[in-house]
Amino acid sequence: MADNQVDKDPSKHHLHSDVAPPKVARGLEGIVAAATQIAEVDGERGKLTLRGYDISELSGCVSFEEVCYLLWHGKLPNRAELDDLRQHMSASRELPAPVMAALHELAPHAGGMHMVRIGASMLSIDDPDVDNLAPESCRKRAIRLQSQMASIVAHSYRLKTGRPIVQPKPEHGLAQGFLYMLDGQEPDEARTQGLNSYFVAVCEHGLNASTFTGRVVISTNSDMVSALTAAVCSLKGPRHGGVPGPVLKMLNEIGSPEKTEAYIRKEISEGRRIMGFGHRIYKVRDPRGALLSDAAEKMAELTGDRQLLDLAKSVEETTVRVLAEVKPGRDLYANVELFAALILHAVDVPSELFTPCFAIGRTAGWIAHMIEQLEETKIIRPESVYIGPRDLKFTPIDERD
Repeated sequence: MADNQVDKDPSKHHLHSDVAPPKVARGLEGIVAAATQIAEVDGERGKLTLRGYDISELSGCVSFEEVCYLLWHGKLPNRAELDDLRQHMSASRELPAPVMAALHELAPHAGGMHMVRIGASMLSIDDPDVDNLAPESCRKRAIRLQSQMASIVAHSYRLKTGRPIVQPKPEHGLAQGFLYMLDGQEPDEARTQGLNSYFVAVCEHGLNASTFTGRVVISTNSDMVSALTAAVCSLKGPRHGGVPGPVLKMLNEIGSPEKTEAYIRKEISEGRRIMGFGHRIYKVRDPRGALLSDAAEKMAELTGDRQLLDLAKSVEETTVRVLAEVKPGRDLYANVELFAALILHAVDVPSELFTPCFAIGRTAGWIAHMIEQLEETKIIRPESVYIGPRDLKFTPIDERD
């Protein structure tokens, strides 16, 4: 082995010959790093539970604001509690003047998740109590951060596309207000319901990469804005939150149900991934996909347009069948991204904003995990095993190759 090469087998690199090398869990797979009361993800049965409620129990029955309250407080709100939450969310949407000035300056030069990252990092401005980690302070801040994330996404996009800012109406809920800020027109019921269903579906999903990142940051007793920004940075990676856009591109390329099988077989034969299928946890159909599929059916009933929905269903049926044939035993089924792309497109959200919209919905779960992590007393600090060279000798700079 050359001097500058490293053998990545940890069993050949340990400090003492009489000490067994530690087993390395690549990607922390199989490692339990937190005990949580927030969500349970059951990959074998295809169940997602939020604070004890199967998500199918909540689908179509609750607003996104109700789910936020559930995640942050551990129970569904009563009428007075929900009205109070909505009132405070509405009053918290406006961004501080320095943040707006920065968005005006920066939005023409950046977009998508880059602007979400920049915007999230500025949400500590005008918060003199930002380092207060007391539970009630965190829950109060949660309302503001959730509301302002939607404002950042909508305002940045309008500025980037050369249009003036539109402020939502006081009576607008989060989904309705976001759509109003985005295009400046009162959204119809179908669009509002569709986006509300999307936010509910993606609000929380256990200890995924971005949620874990947020918990790591807050475990240092940093502040919620820093943890939120770190979570956004993790979500930006296409291996985590960047799939719905390519799903829509795939559906457009297929075009019609009768062309599905030929397209899928060609993609598989050429070694390309089928977007919207397969999940690290789920061995059956993603329950969030079922939720969004039902939401898409309701939208189609209201709008009368089901062309893309029928195509997506054909793609799901055909792809599952073909994957079972060519990759037997892999348990590859539709995941949340297939119908997330469909819903976001149906409510007229630009594809550039698919992942930013995911960030708006997932902020609710990130915040819940931050609040829960602050109850812990230990910083998250896993160990590593060194697999690099040993016993190298220093060489003066003029004697090095």
